[in-house]
Amino acid sequence: MPLMYQRFGKRFLDLLIAGAALLLLWPVLLAVALVLWVGFDGHVLFRQQRPGLHGQPFTFYKFVTMTQARDLQGHLLPDAQRLTPLGKFIRKTSLDELPQLFNVLRGDMSLIGPRPLLLDYLPLYSAEQARRHHVKPGITGWAQVNGRNLLSWEEKFTFDVWYVEHVSLRVDLLILWRTLRHLFKPEGISAPGTATMERFTGTRDNPAS
Repeated sequence: MPLMYQRFGKRFLDLLIAGAALLLLWPVLLAVALVLWVGFDGHVLFRQQRPGLHGQPFTFYKFVTMTQARDLQGHLLPDAQRLTPLGKFIRKTSLDELPQLFNVLRGDMSLIGPRPLLLDYLPLYSAEQARRHHVKPGITGWAQVNGRNLLSWEEKFTFDVWYVEHVSLRVDLLILWRTLRHLFKPEGISAPGTATMERFTGTRDNPAS
């Protein structure tokens, strides 16, 4: 069952739920886009190359939550200085994640899987941590329903690899259920002391990092 599910059932579930969600939520996407158009001077979507299955890059979409404010040298200011009250609300309610439903329909992502991080992180993973890319990245995942940004990077990657080893319909339905619960009780949106999450710089004392 798990192997058959990974080959066929998971994609069917992605198309079914993502398609239904877009049909139901298109007024919400439109409303958020209009509010962001006004609040962020015409900037609505955040686009970035992220690693997908086997580390292959794809264009990742989110609603913007930060300004493009820069210092005198042209560098982006820290997240905490660019995250507006509107952006905080969008992040807290997870509305910023809705455009990723299009990534799911395109096949770049799955509803459930390890979160797609930065391409810069690929050479920093240990061989064990790199296994998180053996499945498609997801909008939500095992790490997200077990602490999200309250976890250390190493804890997140441990949860990600656990998911890779236990992909099944039962596990995916459990994650979906826990995700719905978290929508009504947001937790772990930001790591302690940061507006989002500190950068991953490699696992300490790990020669493969």
